[in-house]
Amino acid sequence: MASKPGILTNWPWEPLGSFKFVIVIPWIAHSIYTFIWGERDPVYYIIFPFALVRMLHNQIWTSVSRYQTAKGKNRIVDKGLEFEQVDRETHWDDQMLFTVLVYCIAYFIFPMASNLPWWRIDGVILTAILHAGPVEFLYYWLHRALHHHYLYSRYHSHHHSSIVTEPITSVAHPFAEHLSYFTLFAIPMLTTLFINKSSVAALYGYIFYIDFMNNMGHCNFEFFPKKLLSYFPILKYLSYTPSFHSLHHTKFRSNYSLFMPIYDYIYGTVDKSTDATYEASLMRPKESPDVVHLTHLTTLSSIYQLRLGFTSLASNPQTSKWYLYLMWPFTMCYMLMTWISRRAFVLESNTFNDLKLQCWLLPRFKTQYFSKGQKLTWNNLIEETIIEAELNGAKVISLGLLNQKHQLNAHCELYIRRFPQLKIKVVDGSSLAAATVLNNIPKGTNQVLLRGKFNKVAFAIANALCKKNVQVVVLYKDELKELEQRVVTKGNLALSQVNIPKIWLVGDEWDEDEQLKAPEGSLFIPFSHFPPKKMRKCCFYHFTPAMITPATFMNSHSCENWLPRRVMSAWRIAGIIHALEGWNVHECGDTILSTEKVWEASIRHGFQPLKILTSQG
Repeated sequence: MASKPGILTNWPWEPLGSFKFVIVIPWIAHSIYTFIWGERDPVYYIIFPFALVRMLHNQIWTSVSRYQTAKGKNRIVDKGLEFEQVDRETHWDDQMLFTVLVYCIAYFIFPMASNLPWWRIDGVILTAILHAGPVEFLYYWLHRALHHHYLYSRYHSHHHSSIVTEPITSVAHPFAEHLSYFTLFAIPMLTTLFINKSSVAALYGYIFYIDFMNNMGHCNFEFFPKKLLSYFPILKYLSYTPSFHSLHHTKFRSNYSLFMPIYDYIYGTVDKSTDATYEASLMRPKESPDVVHLTHLTTLSSIYQLRLGFTSLASNPQTSKWYLYLMWPFTMCYMLMTWISRRAFVLESNTFNDLKLQCWLLPRFKTQYFSKGQKLTWNNLIEETIIEAELNGAKVISLGLLNQKHQLNAHCELYIRRFPQLKIKVVDGSSLAAATVLNNIPKGTNQVLLRGKFNKVAFAIANALCKKNVQVVVLYKDELKELEQRVVTKGNLALSQVNIPKIWLVGDEWDEDEQLKAPEGSLFIPFSHFPPKKMRKCCFYHFTPAMITPATFMNSHSCENWLPRRVMSAWRIAGIIHALEGWNVHECGDTILSTEKVWEASIRHGFQPLKILTSQG
């Protein structure tokens, strides 16, 4: 929102919220009807398929831009994105909806818009001339006017709130501002239409050109080849580069042109650092991380909820969305691609206390981890990733989600023994995960129930509770025997009798219907990576082991799986703490650090306990 919103700031359909697309349903129905039973006029029936192509085009630019900026290569602006900007730019599809409505209405208003040829070379050339002349010239002066304090505070400041631009930043404007832009863009389209030189290629190609140039100019990484400009020097005046427009968002009073910088050169408003910024951005190498966190995909739809996927989904905790089921053809294609890909890639980059952090993604889904005969494959993949992280300069690699499965039979420790020259430290984060669960248990608790598949986190929790004279109850005799083999203070272990504790610590592979045994108002605290699927309305459920990140943790604009905003899993935090403290040890296999030590260190570095509880009620 602008600092002082003016008239026509909001879009007309804003009260409809997420139901805004219902306004085009009659047009879609009529388009389908005319395509099947009426006259097939391409100008009309491709309006909606073209809108889908535009959405896909914008999504590709967003995904590529976020991937490139995460790697750091050729990045222009170093500042991070935040949730505030993501929320401000969530409604980027408003301009697309507006274009669809204008095209539909114009088709019925102007008879000459019917039955246009697919291609007319003279119309395409005229469209290009009209854009280079009137449109670019008028836009330049309109843009300068929008930077006058009166219009800037009421309209254009909304767009300039984004210092670090993304492709969808290009269309984040108030309604009145977008209306003025589209009026300019209508000059070539209406002119060629009125003199009967228009074509389907001219009408739709011009909009696609605008989308392409807008996305390119706001992608925050430079890729325009230097050799191309040296071979064709005139391109310097005919096409801007991402770094050229990025300077407009950082300096504000220069580089006003739309897509062609020629008018900035004519009127002397080119920023003096334009050439230097372009060359510096183009030569910027890929960043070397200090800490790498290795994660993977979870559900089939999680591909869309990554920060490289749909920004609106990535900026909120992972939940099931009905419309993702309609995208199953794309989902299946992505899943097939994961079988081909054998390397992790950079998903996200952050900075914290002079540390450069990266999150790498293994392109594998949760279901693939449980595939029989794949244990050796996972071991090899993770070993290769550890080596790659070390070659990239990382000091610590933390293992998230099911990437710790490769540690069965102490494989991680065997791997470290095989490579004693390994400098990077491998951290599974079990100690901090256990410490987080222990500190989530309400003070004064004297009895808890431990349920689920026992792992090193569960054993660490049980040992710590027994030492504090808190009774650890289990439901089955085989569980009691297993705990007795791993717990030092066995006197505080017990088999459940009549009274079931109200504090449940739950892990993986437990029968969630057993919740019915718990009294009303019971508290369930997971010690696993994955939260319970079933929840009782009369009970409370804590998040999986996690903590709130400090305010100095930069570039936080996506949620980690199902966790809330600016909340990070304990397994990921553990790697960061390991690097900050300079601990020269591995934490994997059966090795676990002092829970008190890692908890104190995490608090000291600004991470805060997550006190929020969730419930179905």
